[in-house]
Amino acid sequence: MLYAIISEDVNDSLERRLAARPDHLARLEALRDEGRLVLAGPHPAIDANDPGDAGFSGSLVVAEFDSLDTARAWADADPYVIAGVYAKVTVKPFKKALP
Repeated sequence: MLYAIISEDVNDSLERRLAARPDHLARLEALRDEGRLVLAGPHPAIDANDPGDAGFSGSLVVAEFDSLDTARAWADADPYVIAGVYAKVTVKPFKKALP
């Protein structure tokens, strides 16, 4: 089943994000390589593709997991969680309707 992992950053998270980004991306790439990743990306803190020093306000990952518990465990082990980038992480089932 698909699950949405919706994360909200702490204030001034950019430096922590940059430091943990390689490990964060490696986990996402592993999901992609397994054919389980639907989409992933950050939410710019301002209305721009490259927010510069404004940084990001959170992230969204939609991926396939065996269960809600498995999705939560994967989200809890994210390098951004460990680095203190995220203030809150919500994991919930997701049903893709379109496209």
